Amino acid sequence: MTGGQVVVDEPLPLGTGGRGAADAVRFLRDCQSQALTVRWVPDGDALPFDTGLLHHLPPPSGSSDEAAVWRSRYAYGLLYHRRGPDFVTVMDRRDPSASARFTIDRPSLLGAFLTVQEPTALDELDAAGREAVSLLADERLVLVTRGWAVALPPRLRRWPVPCTSV
Repeated sequence: MTGGQVVVDEPLPLGTGGRGAADAVRFLRDCQSQALTVRWVPDGDALPFDTGLLHHLPPPSGSSDEAAVWRSRYAYGLLYHRRGPDFVTVMDRRDPSASARFTIDRPSLLGAFLTVQEPTALDELDAAGREAVSLLADERLVLVTRGWAVALPPRLRRWPVPCTSV
């Protein structure tokens, strides 16, 4: 890392799904949280999940059509979360025609959201946790891939929009 830019020397394992993909998404999400520019490439041309889920994260380098679409749709602050006492607010602007704001304050959902800040095997969760992760995944706030889950919204440290917009 030099001056706010991270260069990843090896392809990120998004194409394999599972733990490797969840770790890669967490890495990109955490870089986004710190407003770092990331130069990276995926380990394959096609990913085993909807890349539209990831357009809020730093886009990959490369000349594939998927990378070009990602770069064209990327903007800092498209998806992020803020934490309060006993709640999390998520702003999702990845789809401009369907922007949404979520307040996660139900204890089961909040607990699951906080748990999957780190990549988590679904087998490690109890039935209520798996159900909560499923609900969060349905809202496109969690990526579930090959039995692993990871939260998608970064906790931004640099504010992208006026505070009155939240």
